[in-house]
Amino acid sequence: MATSNDLIKQRSVIKFLAAEGCSAANIHARMKTVYGEMCISDCAVCKWVRIFKGEDPRETILRDRKRSAEHPSAAKNSIAERCLMRRSLDVSIVS
Repeated sequence: MATSNDLIKQRSVIKFLAAEGCSAANIHARMKTVYGEMCISDCAVCKWVRIFKGEDPRETILRDRKRSAEHPSAAKNSIAERCLMRRSLDVSIVS
């Protein structure tokens, strides 16, 4: 399991790559190569990219709570599609 220091380092990487304009899927793929099993999840990368791009963190928390009700077919989609699907589902709840 990753330590809190490891998580802080990974968030720093996400912040840097998001500022360069990399997609969440690309960031996660690159981080998975470096951190392997200790890499944070694809959904966590999506969440941090949204936060670093200036979205309201409270909305992110609401989206995370909604995660358990996600449709099972989403697992077949790519990382970016799953994150977008979650976002579209959650926006309707937040609105």
